[in-house]
Amino acid sequence: MKRTKRERQTALKESINDNPFVTDEELSAEFNVSVQTIRLDRMELSIPELRERIKHVAVKTFEDEVKSLPIDEVIGEIIDIELDEKAISIFDVKQEHVFQRNQIARGHHLFAQANSLAVAIMNEELALTVKSELQFLRPVKAGQRIVAKATVIDRQPEKNRAFVKVVSTVDQVTVFIGTFEMYRMTEQSEGEVG
Repeated sequence: MKRTKRERQTALKESINDNPFVTDEELSAEFNVSVQTIRLDRMELSIPELRERIKHVAVKTFEDEVKSLPIDEVIGEIIDIELDEKAISIFDVKQEHVFQRNQIARGHHLFAQANSLAVAIMNEELALTVKSELQFLRPVKAGQRIVAKATVIDRQPEKNRAFVKVVSTVDQVTVFIGTFEMYRMTEQSEGEVG
């Protein structure tokens, strides 16, 4: 059963609110209408194109918030962060990130995005990865966007440790899961590495 324009636009608005990184092409497939119809609906609803939505989400500057490493050393673009709680970054897979033979992203890029997000989320001047458990679930190809969501799942302040789980998705399908044990160097713990 075909939706009315009003029903489609209401659903479109909800879909974009749920996932601001969704493309017009993905929306077109979801609503079974042309890309042009999606663009016209977005214009009528005053919803900006994907690039502008991403910029809007990223308007907050994280330069001053991230303490544990310079923002330009984070792999991917941080679009949201609450120190010691959660963070989100995006990483667009380009030709230089894939094996030329099969166009599959090299695993170290997925790891680097997740690990740097786990470091960035720490509310300390120095945070180091002690150990990680990784699961590569699906291949990622050139042209795809990886959305990594990090969450602090446990804290052990007596051991200067925190545990961060990072789930990376492409088109809302999980492609990578990493759990990182982080060492947090506090002023009291300087010199106590290990």
